Amino acid sequence: MRIDVVSLFPEFVAQCAGFGVVGRAIERGLLSIHGTNPRDHAEGNYRRVDDRPFGGGPGMVMLIDPLRRAIETARSAGEGPAHVVYMSPQGRRLDQETVRRLAAEPRLILLCGRYEGVDERLIQAEVDEEISIGDYVLSGGELAAAVVIDAIARLQDGALNDAESAVQDSFEDGLLDCPHYTRPVDHPLGAVPEVLLSGDHAKIARWRRMQSLGRTAERRPDLLEARVLSKADAKLLAQYREGAAARESGAATSDTATAGPEIG
Repeated sequence: MRIDVVSLFPEFVAQCAGFGVVGRAIERGLLSIHGTNPRDHAEGNYRRVDDRPFGGGPGMVMLIDPLRRAIETARSAGEGPAHVVYMSPQGRRLDQETVRRLAAEPRLILLCGRYEGVDERLIQAEVDEEISIGDYVLSGGELAAAVVIDAIARLQDGALNDAESAVQDSFEDGLLDCPHYTRPVDHPLGAVPEVLLSGDHAKIARWRRMQSLGRTAERRPDLLEARVLSKADAKLLAQYREGAAARESGAATSDTATAGPEIG
């Protein structure tokens, strides 16, 4: 997969892409990241890429032509059509469903704005989709682009050493992830739940599913609002809530107090 980033600071995104999963995906030839600077496509001695907004107001607005030439350069640098995404607070909120859809694209161009934004006419003419990573304001789109690249890289076949890791991530099934534990078994901060030491894989799977459902209900109930739970999931969620009620009443066992009820 090829991703082109149109940015005044393409080296920033390139540095972010050099580490961890993204860097490994690049090393393995699964992903390539390329930067295009609109300033290289601006005219005049000062290579100007912005100007004052019509109608007045603070800040500057990025000019059409340097951005348009940069996007065209990115398009012509690879084969096949490219899906152009503008990283914008006005865009659709990024979620795992959107990440999966973008990861299936053969090519992406991520447009990173600066200042007060981009001339609306450029967006209407060249952009296929606007995406936001959250309801807050950043100084530019580069951090948002790096987030999108990282999320996409995880879904490239072979990017993760264990392919099962991506399947079990939060949001892949529309739920939050379950809690995880490692050595030592006993620690001053608490003990590992016995179910995880049982060797009973079916029982462990049910416990993890229960924890995932319970955590989602507690922390992100909005994710469950439009979801129709199966009978098995509804039963597991009820068990989790029973354990939570027991904890609140002070009647929980040590295992239940730290990790929810055991299940058979």
